[in-house]
Amino acid sequence: MSIREALQLCPHLIIKAPNMSLYQKLSHELHNFLAKRIPLVEQASIDEFYGDVSGWVEDADVPKFIDNLKHEIKKNLHLPVSIGASKTRYIAKLATTYAKPFGTKIIYEDNFDTFVNPIKVEKFAGIGKGMRTRLHAVHIHTLGELRQRRGTFESWSPYAKELYKRVSGLSDAPIKTSHKRKSIGISRTFDALYDRVELKRRVHVLARHLSFAILKLEVIPTVFHLSISYEGNISSNKNISLAEIFTDKKFDSLCIKLFNEADTQKRLHLIRLSINCSSFTRDSKKELSLIGFEESQKMKKLTSAVQILRQRYGIDTLKWASEL
Repeated sequence: MSIREALQLCPHLIIKAPNMSLYQKLSHELHNFLAKRIPLVEQASIDEFYGDVSGWVEDADVPKFIDNLKHEIKKNLHLPVSIGASKTRYIAKLATTYAKPFGTKIIYEDNFDTFVNPIKVEKFAGIGKGMRTRLHAVHIHTLGELRQRRGTFESWSPYAKELYKRVSGLSDAPIKTSHKRKSIGISRTFDALYDRVELKRRVHVLARHLSFAILKLEVIPTVFHLSISYEGNISSNKNISLAEIFTDKKFDSLCIKLFNEADTQKRLHLIRLSINCSSFTRDSKKELSLIGFEESQKMKKLTSAVQILRQRYGIDTLKWASEL
């Protein structure tokens, strides 16, 4: 509520001046923290962030991912946050409102109508006092009623037409990053596993997910790092520098090569795999090699086509046969 409303209810309320320098410091720290865990992060305001984890976190793993993220932020930054998740930023923002305080809420397709329809129209970002008054005048009070009166609502203006799509989960906006990443990585911890064929299959899967995120960032990494953790607190890693055009297939082969070279303890069981890419060409002074340039360009076109399909239909739309 506003301070005026609070003082009317509690005239003796003690009001402290805001500490904007502290808020800005915490906001910056939270941005950096999120950027290390999510490939694409956009800061919408001092205390509001959007993250794109499509292709990074499997749908089934989203509940665990955002709950862990919430507790990590509380532990490391001492900030209680609420996190909402959905296929679009507008519904995710709405979900966050209902996740407060210090909670999480996920809106899937099968619970979309149940969640959205009963909500008052004024609760949706983008519907201000003027729009609310006009909606009430035609007996539209909830988002469900708005969706049922599509023709009426969309006839008002182009903005109303866009707003209808947002309410219905049909419109989204891409994440706009201002944070300049220096590296990106992915890792998975699992029960002790010895089977090298299965481990290589998991490397293929990690490589596909990481490739998807790298292509979203529109960067070309030139330093690649793979690390292995064995049982008994033993680890091994391998690095390679390669200044070439980035393609899905080339990256997949490179990750398998790094795994084979890093796996020095072949009698031991593995418990963790990590892949990291850094030294992007937009930051690095390295020049891309011209060796095999024409072939790389062909593969780049294929990679771009595959990326479009995965963005449209999901990262699991196309997999390597070696993953199956």
